[in-house]
Amino acid sequence: MSNLLIKSPQQITLMRESGTLLARVFRALDEFIKAGISTMEINDFVEDYIVNTLQSRPASKGQYGYQYVLNSSINEVVCHGVPSPGKKLKERDIVNIDITLEKNGYIADSSKMYTIGEVLPLAQKLVDVTYDAMWQGIKCVKPGATTGDIGHAIQVYAEKHGFSVVREYCGHGIGKDMHEDPQILHFGTPHTGLALRAGMIFTIEPMINQGSYRTKQKKDGWTVITRDKKLSAQWEHTILVTESGYEVLTLRQEETSPL
Repeated sequence: MSNLLIKSPQQITLMRESGTLLARVFRALDEFIKAGISTMEINDFVEDYIVNTLQSRPASKGQYGYQYVLNSSINEVVCHGVPSPGKKLKERDIVNIDITLEKNGYIADSSKMYTIGEVLPLAQKLVDVTYDAMWQGIKCVKPGATTGDIGHAIQVYAEKHGFSVVREYCGHGIGKDMHEDPQILHFGTPHTGLALRAGMIFTIEPMINQGSYRTKQKKDGWTVITRDKKLSAQWEHTILVTESGYEVLTLRQEETSPL
């Protein structure tokens, strides 16, 4: 409990600003991503937009020795896909773009799935179920609820639709540092884990697999793929625990919070 960071009203205001700016990055990206573009082109576009248009900092660049401003995870890549000039998006791909942005010392973190052209029905179902599973978790957030409530809601929803929840990676507290307490697992048991308190800010970012939940890391030391090479999808938002529920700090223009 001692490491838990409850944000002050002033810190929450700054976090809200970072989240709003990050939502603008995805809005710009919506017009940019298409078949034939490379993941490195996406990386460079996002870096230019964050630095020069939003006067902000891409928080992932330089973090843990990482050289890029985002992760681009295509098809069987679960997370931490590394941008490359040789990785060009093609019809039927699904790709997760995961971006962090720091403004005035505070970091927001969000990711979005993009479908390239007309994807196969099962791929579209995976993308949609993963998005809805994230929201099932978000809707559990309120003071007195537990981290286990969030994970359980996500797991039940994903498994009900025939998919599996990745175990090795989780959501996390966020603020001045990209990774703070608490950890937010995307599977679990109701009424277990840490009790949520107003002022906490953390990410909910389920990774949902078409087949087995088992993963492996590639030799580059970053890229994580499904062991069975089946598809994986992920969505992510940064969430504030309010006095009565939650606020999605990275909510995008095309989204409507269920509250």
